[in-house]
Amino acid sequence: MLTLAAQFAIPQPIRAIAPLGRGLINETFRVTAADQHFVLQRINAAVFPAPEQIMANWRVLSAHLATTPAAAVRIPSLIPARDGADFVRDADGAIWRMQEWIAASASLPQLTTSAQAWEVGAILGQFHRATATLPPSHLHVTLPDFHATPVYLARLLARGAVPEFVAARQDLAAVLATAQRTGQLALRVTHGDPKLDNILFSEEKQRALALIDLDTVQPGLIQHDLGDCLRSCCNRSGEHGAGAVAFDVAICADLLAGYSAATAGLLTAADIAVLYDAIRLLPFELGIRFLTDHLDGDRYFRVSERGQNRHRAEIQFALVAAIERQERALRMLLRERFSV
Repeated sequence: MLTLAAQFAIPQPIRAIAPLGRGLINETFRVTAADQHFVLQRINAAVFPAPEQIMANWRVLSAHLATTPAAAVRIPSLIPARDGADFVRDADGAIWRMQEWIAASASLPQLTTSAQAWEVGAILGQFHRATATLPPSHLHVTLPDFHATPVYLARLLARGAVPEFVAARQDLAAVLATAQRTGQLALRVTHGDPKLDNILFSEEKQRALALIDLDTVQPGLIQHDLGDCLRSCCNRSGEHGAGAVAFDVAICADLLAGYSAATAGLLTAADIAVLYDAIRLLPFELGIRFLTDHLDGDRYFRVSERGQNRHRAEIQFALVAAIERQERALRMLLRERFSV
């Protein structure tokens, strides 16, 4: 790996390479070269069929943000290879990339203050506002059928092992897809995976600095982004279920306050009308994906032991139920935040 890292345009000598983060898809490492740090990643080609398109999208997004005066959102800069390419291939043909290490930053295991929740909503909203002038057609679809909940549900149904909880909510799967197909919702540039792990905060943990993990930046629905962000941030027990599963409406309120402030005037009435469904759809979708991967032998999400993906699915379904128990409060909150 030392030889691989040395192919990028970073200072010499390379002093250390160590595993980094808790990601379930790519392999990520922190590289220490001279007195600087960098992030080295191997893109999982089993998940992303065309890794080169990920890198092309990254370049398009970086160029757009650099020419957008109002863009307050930051993404990591790519470090080119010594031959000028955006990536390096190893002996097995896998694609590796290098990106800047954003100094004086930290990721949060969970939100603990109202200010943090507001910052998360604001940085996601800033991303959506900044990319509103970037035509989605300028980006590749790096992950086909990503957030295509009806497709995920069909795969699970084909296995003939559908829990009653899922069967009772089959109609939920198509809500956003139907709204898009009928022209109520438009494709926009989306991050694709704006969970809490993918937002870097300042060292004092009160200001959101950057959005990272840009593999799933592609044309999509911003409802998927917002719903996934809330799914990640409002479940205090986390995806591994460290405690009772609950959906924290107070965190949701603060996050939506930050998001609505950053996107004032950007969302249409049709966008807003489906936000409640988006909030419960995303954990429902992820639960289906975890369960299907468990039935398929854990081929997509990495696990440390058999049954982990099934447990993850149960947590997401419990979160859906928690959201539904608070439907009235959430609908009132959405009306307050978005004036519908």
